[in-house]
Amino acid sequence: MREWDSFNEIVKAKGMWITDSDGNNLLDGVASMWCNVWGHSKPELVNAIATQSKKLQHSSMFNLTNQPAEKLAESLVKISPGMHKVFYSDNGSSAMEIAFKLALQYWNNIGEGKKTKIAALENGYHGDTFGAMAVGYIPEFFGKFKKQLFTTIQTPVPNKYRIPKGYSYFDYQNFCIDKIEKQFSKDDKIAAFVMESGAQVAGGVNIFPKGFQRKISKLCKKYNVLLVLDEIATGFGRLGSMIQYTEEKSIPDIVAYGKMLTGGYLTMAATLTNKKIYDSFLGEFNDWKHLFHGHTFTGNPISAAVANENLKLYQKNNLIKKIQKTSKVFEKYYDKITEIKTVGDIRHKGMLMGIELVKDKKKKIPINPKKSINKIFFEAGKKHGIYLRTLGNVVMIVPPLAISEEELDLLLNKTIATIKSAQNQIV
Repeated sequence: MREWDSFNEIVKAKGMWITDSDGNNLLDGVASMWCNVWGHSKPELVNAIATQSKKLQHSSMFNLTNQPAEKLAESLVKISPGMHKVFYSDNGSSAMEIAFKLALQYWNNIGEGKKTKIAALENGYHGDTFGAMAVGYIPEFFGKFKKQLFTTIQTPVPNKYRIPKGYSYFDYQNFCIDKIEKQFSKDDKIAAFVMESGAQVAGGVNIFPKGFQRKISKLCKKYNVLLVLDEIATGFGRLGSMIQYTEEKSIPDIVAYGKMLTGGYLTMAATLTNKKIYDSFLGEFNDWKHLFHGHTFTGNPISAAVANENLKLYQKNNLIKKIQKTSKVFEKYYDKITEIKTVGDIRHKGMLMGIELVKDKKKKIPINPKKSINKIFFEAGKKHGIYLRTLGNVVMIVPPLAISEEELDLLLNKTIATIKSAQNQIV
């Protein structure tokens, strides 16, 4: 923390650019923490906020409801195959905590109280609250809290760049699937299997091989384990599909959305369940089957109003097809990026790219400078007119989804220049 003795103050933003108090413009290569869809100051979204704020700013959803939240729930169920009902919260971590509670209480509600364990993929990330830390346990992030976290079952995950010795990529995929099946077959207390949908993002941009998630989905059905998917960072077009689990052909029992739900303009998240899960919570008051969970700003009407407008814009602008076209710009830069001496691997899908930095390409040894890589790249990126952020030794390129091909070209060229200019500080 001593490294961060001052911070740039952002005073305004328009389109894909943010502007600081000194008048410097930075191309937003982080989508304001992976959530921005249309760029900044999108008139339709700003107007949706303004219009709703004049009608109803906030009303509790305890015993009440509101029209924007009702409309949004209907839209979310409509675009989410297999889902039936929506539970709102105000951030991704909370949405996942709700998912865990729903999954565990479901079994209790139907008289299967012995199913109390949660399994998940190693290297997953689901948020920074305690339940999310336990399920998405990344030692570098959460090791200091390990003794306070509940126990979960962690299963291996294929990473094409780092396959254990003696395995091909294909063989290791089968090894990982076999491990999951063996765990399921010997332990009937597993209530749910939790994973990010399509890719692990905060875990270093690990794109799942084709069919991997579908195989896990099939195992969950075979062994009567709930499948809980986290689409907070990977859904709504980030990987090239509106609902990522449809591309992965893996219908979950519970799914969580966040980040891009409001276009990145206000905080809101949603946890959706299928009818089987929802129905298990129905009963008389003295049955005590209801879910004891709620948030002050659950279903906030201003957030819901801007989310509704955001979903309209997806359709109106045919955004998913645009993403699929624009994302091909990344491919043009593979060779240029790979040529850089500190780049070990590139991982890309949709509007997401991770560039892994190493000090030895042959041995794949990660860089480990004395100063934080994040600080180095933030400062170097700023000099080149871009806002960049790293996670560990991986440079993340996560632009607003509607970025133009020309601006993405600019972002990638500036990223290459940033990596080259920072090399002397990181090796």
